[in-house]
Amino acid sequence: MDYLQIKRVNSLNGNIKISGAKNASLPLIAMTILAINSVHIKNLPQVADIKTLLKLLSNLGAQCDFRDDKVVVDTSTLTQTKATYDIVKTMRASILVLGPILARFGHCEVSLPGGCAIGQRPVDLHLKALEHMGAKISIEAGYIQATAPNGLKGCDIIFDKITVTGTANIVMAAALASGNTTITNAAREPEVVQLCEILNASGVQIDGIGTAILTVHGTNGKLINIEEFAVIPDRIEAGTYLCAGAISRSELTLSSVEPKHLGSVLAKLEEMGSKFTITESTITIHPSDVIKPIKIVTQEYPAFPTDMQAQFLALATQANGTSIIEERLFENRFMHVSELQRMGADISLNGHVATITGGTKLSGTDVMATDLRASSALVLAGLVADGTTNVHRIYHLDRGYDALEKKLEAVGADVRRLKE
Repeated sequence: MDYLQIKRVNSLNGNIKISGAKNASLPLIAMTILAINSVHIKNLPQVADIKTLLKLLSNLGAQCDFRDDKVVVDTSTLTQTKATYDIVKTMRASILVLGPILARFGHCEVSLPGGCAIGQRPVDLHLKALEHMGAKISIEAGYIQATAPNGLKGCDIIFDKITVTGTANIVMAAALASGNTTITNAAREPEVVQLCEILNASGVQIDGIGTAILTVHGTNGKLINIEEFAVIPDRIEAGTYLCAGAISRSELTLSSVEPKHLGSVLAKLEEMGSKFTITESTITIHPSDVIKPIKIVTQEYPAFPTDMQAQFLALATQANGTSIIEERLFENRFMHVSELQRMGADISLNGHVATITGGTKLSGTDVMATDLRASSALVLAGLVADGTTNVHRIYHLDRGYDALEKKLEAVGADVRRLKE
């Protein structure tokens, strides 16, 4: 098993090219199930989750050719409609195949999902919406059994809470349904927006893209032709490297980035004292003499993302004062706190609120990644900790970061991937 060995560096400097967004790539790959043609996707990140979903599609009978940052997916050869546990258990985003398979074939079986242990992320909202569209749903032996013998029907759906994967799943299901489906309280994340834009360009009219109310005009079972497209830049990867610049008081330039997707992250970094030079596709963070404390509440887009909470918590350990971070989306997303405390961080937890007393000296030690974003927080802490930090269980990290150690090495970090 691999681990990362990180040694403190005085500063970083250089350019980091941002990869395509993992969280956009996954629904876009699932979307190929709706296509009548071979779909060419560019700017895919080389991360484990992408390979897992492509393996799932291959197991269902699709032809997938993944080279460098491009993939060609042909789902015309699909022969199976069962997403088995051995694949789905490793990545809960596998649930994204439920909507399109059901819409295309009228039946499917999908194992109940796994993934990062950051708290409950139930799929009941997905299932309730599909039932409104005419599907019959049952849970048997750990599998979601779904049938729609008469096809899915357009209807009005109101999500009780905002769900990104739920919105994506139902948009894809509605794409082939008969009639119109209106989704109220839809997620507005850029990853959902791109999915809607690609479907819209492929002949599925979608009104309200980028808003909380989406109306999908179904094709009544007609498969769609999807032209070649490129995945949007990964805003969470970009935010992580901005935090690397901030915590190490370094000047870093990010290229191939979409600044407008990072509004809340840039605003909080500015509150903490960082300055930026921003162009259409680059962001340069300039070093700050003092890191100021911060108050953060995680919420759905366009508010501060839960996927950046761990990184900012690591950054707050070096602030000049006390920071407060409230996690409102996932109840178990502070598991990295105990590992940061092992490094000397002064953090107290009270339910879903973390209080961080900044300015503490961190010391390198052996720490364990507990989920994807916690992994990156430990890497950030390792950049400024005295001595050597060994981050174990980085298979979590590999699920969502494309060549993180290579990108950090290229800007001066002392990071090495080693074998246990």
